[in-house]
Amino acid sequence: MSGTTRARRLAGAAACLAVTAACLTTAAATAAAGTGPASRAGCDAPAPHEPGTTAVRTVDSGGIARSVRVHLPPGYTADREWPVVLVFHGRGNSGAETEGFSGLSGLPAIVAYPDGVPGGEGKRSWQGAPYSAPGVDDVAFTADLLDDLGSGLCADPDRVYATGKSNGGGFTEILACRMPGWIAAIAPVAGAYYRAGEPPCDPGRPIPALFVHGTGDATIPYTGDPERGLPPIPDKVAEWAGRDGCRPDPVSRRIEPDVTVSTWPGCAGGAAVEHVAVDGGGHTWPGATAYSGGGATTQTVRAAELVGGFFGLGRS
Repeated sequence: MSGTTRARRLAGAAACLAVTAACLTTAAATAAAGTGPASRAGCDAPAPHEPGTTAVRTVDSGGIARSVRVHLPPGYTADREWPVVLVFHGRGNSGAETEGFSGLSGLPAIVAYPDGVPGGEGKRSWQGAPYSAPGVDDVAFTADLLDDLGSGLCADPDRVYATGKSNGGGFTEILACRMPGWIAAIAPVAGAYYRAGEPPCDPGRPIPALFVHGTGDATIPYTGDPERGLPPIPDKVAEWAGRDGCRPDPVSRRIEPDVTVSTWPGCAGGAAVEHVAVDGGGHTWPGATAYSGGGATTQTVRAAELVGGFFGLGRS
């Protein structure tokens, strides 16, 4: 991304933060106003690889060559804009492994699975965690990744979504806080909500968020872990609902014998905040087709379908 482009986008984001009332619009309208990525250059380019397949590409960011797996939906063509789903793996995992168990490549979207930089114990991780690689700016990397995708693919800059698991799930919240003009909505799964070195979250506009978590998660406990600075999950969701201007009392419904969905009504700007609690669910990806973490993995719901539905996407 050029210095001029980055300066323009950061200036737009700053203006949004300065005039909060004017920014209480839907995510798509905010992005369309120019506070996020605006390039549609890729709509003039042929598909870089066969639609319906995944290819690895490299994005240079902060002096580091970063690996990203990019899946194109089977019907991809460059004559229409496609939503983008960014998927951030958990600590010690990879984009390839996450693509393998998540089912997210079945969404009708450009789905990108970046790899984190090795941090503590040599394990790949993302910004904000106490074990993340020092000096690595994953927020800037995400902006560079979106610029790269927009330059070679017909990506819709108004429909950029972020999901992920564990450390990667927690990182999506940081992106919503730090890149409100770029990220239309987030959907962390079994999120680890560390905020080491992060400023207070003030996106300046309501951002839709879906939080999926198992009540039996022993890695990132549902009830929180004060010694590690991890909040109880219900408190985290309520905090986000308050930030989005929702009414304080959620409406809950049982959709499966082990799954409860809570929805906060009356959110500002048409935003939505939802929480999916899986009774006894472990540090896992609901509906995973391969190992995704320790503990029980429910098959009564599929996280890919929950996430895709929340983002307004169906299946390919």
